[in-house]
Amino acid sequence: MPPITTGDVVLITGASSGIGLAVARRLAPRGVRLVLAARTAPALEAAAEGCRALGAEVLAIPMDVGDASQCRALVDAAVARFGRLDALLANAGITMWAPFETIEDLDMAERIMRVNYLGAVWCAHAALPHLRASRGRLAAVASLAGLTGVPARSLYAASKHAVRGFFDSLRIELAGSGVSVTIVYPGFVASGVHARAAGGDGRPLGASPVREGAIMTVEECAHLVVDALDRRRRERVMTARGRLGQWLKLVAPALVDRVAARAVTAGR
Repeated sequence: MPPITTGDVVLITGASSGIGLAVARRLAPRGVRLVLAARTAPALEAAAEGCRALGAEVLAIPMDVGDASQCRALVDAAVARFGRLDALLANAGITMWAPFETIEDLDMAERIMRVNYLGAVWCAHAALPHLRASRGRLAAVASLAGLTGVPARSLYAASKHAVRGFFDSLRIELAGSGVSVTIVYPGFVASGVHARAAGGDGRPLGASPVREGAIMTVEECAHLVVDALDRRRRERVMTARGRLGQWLKLVAPALVDRVAARAVTAGR
């Protein structure tokens, strides 16, 4: 299976920072054509300039994946510019960190689901005809929270469970089409997202509740994402704890609950 290579068109959502930007920077020296999407235009343009300097041709499109029409327009713009689409990485996401009973405004639940789950669905639906034509790659960034419940992350975990169910189902539908479907499951990653997590009042926490120095770097995560894309892997669970948890959930689910609670309490 050849890896992503020179001239391939790769669309990445949530590409102005964190995992999305790190993946873009890892692919850029290959001479790929990148379509980078994110909400914040100045940060997105800075990301695009950095990738151009590394050797990629880049189209930067400020947009919000929480809007279905913007997702369709994003894919249309990518194909209008480059004539094809070889890979879509549905990476855009937002998170929260609060016990469910402390949440003051449940509009947060809808927003998280629109961005994390529906944004991936809408982008995938628009991209699929083009990915079928190129026998391309479709991938989503989920989370270990998509494999098991996580305290204080209930709304986020629900959205990532939805991502898993959708892309697993889509993989079966696309069997024989030439389109690969990959789901990656990072654990805690030092991407800056935790400080932006919504608290119970709906406002960003401002400070990370996670010990950023003790968790996976964003560069290491990007390496694993790109490797999974190159090899068209079905899925990639990125931590030993996550892989062990998958097995334990079958034989000792209550133990997995306790491990998840300890991991959140310890901030890693």
